[in-house]
Amino acid sequence: MFKKTTLAASVIMMSITAAQAEGPYRIGITQNNVGVDSYQTTYESAFEAAAEEAGNVDIVVLDAGGDVARQIGQMQDLIQQQVDAIIIWPTNGQAVIPAIRQAHQAGIPVVVTNSKIAEAGLEFIAAFSGPDNVQQGISSAEMMCDALGGEGQIVQIAGQPGYTTAMERSTGFEERLAEMCPGVELLETQPGNWNRERAQRVMEDFLTKYDRIDGVYSGDDNMGVGALNAAKGAGRADEIVFIGATNFAVGYDAIERGEYYGSIYQSPVDDAEAALQTALDVLAGEEVPKMNFFETPKITAENLSEFDRPVF
Repeated sequence: MFKKTTLAASVIMMSITAAQAEGPYRIGITQNNVGVDSYQTTYESAFEAAAEEAGNVDIVVLDAGGDVARQIGQMQDLIQQQVDAIIIWPTNGQAVIPAIRQAHQAGIPVVVTNSKIAEAGLEFIAAFSGPDNVQQGISSAEMMCDALGGEGQIVQIAGQPGYTTAMERSTGFEERLAEMCPGVELLETQPGNWNRERAQRVMEDFLTKYDRIDGVYSGDDNMGVGALNAAKGAGRADEIVFIGATNFAVGYDAIERGEYYGSIYQSPVDDAEAALQTALDVLAGEEVPKMNFFETPKITAENLSEFDRPVF
């Protein structure tokens, strides 16, 4: 992690140590889809390490495997177990609201992590902890405008349809792009489902369809590198600006090689530790803001040396 993140992590761990003194607590977490990418795998490991560091926190770690019905079932199981708190990384920000409401009615505080739920469910949660995904989209649009000089034609490879993170990043990007550089035209958006191979196929279709593409915005670097690989295969990578979010190691390396313009630095370790800290603070009776965001700065070749290479 880079220097600011390391400081944030140490503060998080200090907070965990202080908050957990009132325990012991039993906290259940139902994750979105651990196997889909290395970010979620790293998050799970970091969450377990943070709980172990806290000492008297007993955790129940579950994975929905990207299945909404399974996650709802896991929520109901945790409610039946009468855990002290539930952390949920939602598979679908709308569909999980009834299960969150059930936990709320059972007196179990719910902390939503990483990806927000729909506004209709906010009254049933204790807090959200994670990145500001709208701001990430805004930051990526600003990099795109700077890289293209305010003019050009671009395509977008979004995340999973219906997934809040994907929608928020796209919204932030599109609105800021139109505001900051109206001379940049968004030709088309297609989902890449957070998958590098799928994103590569989407980009191959874009390259066949459009003779001119000046830039590509991808909802994360895993998809962004898939788009880069497609452009390399077509011999067109040198004419395209690639910008992503959630800086993966492959994106970091591509920036270092000069093949990828920029991304958003987001640590899964900070993400996991912040979620556990938020849950412990809620259980300790502390006043916790409804929305808790951690820092996710822009990363380009100009400031790459300020950041450690991601471990995922």
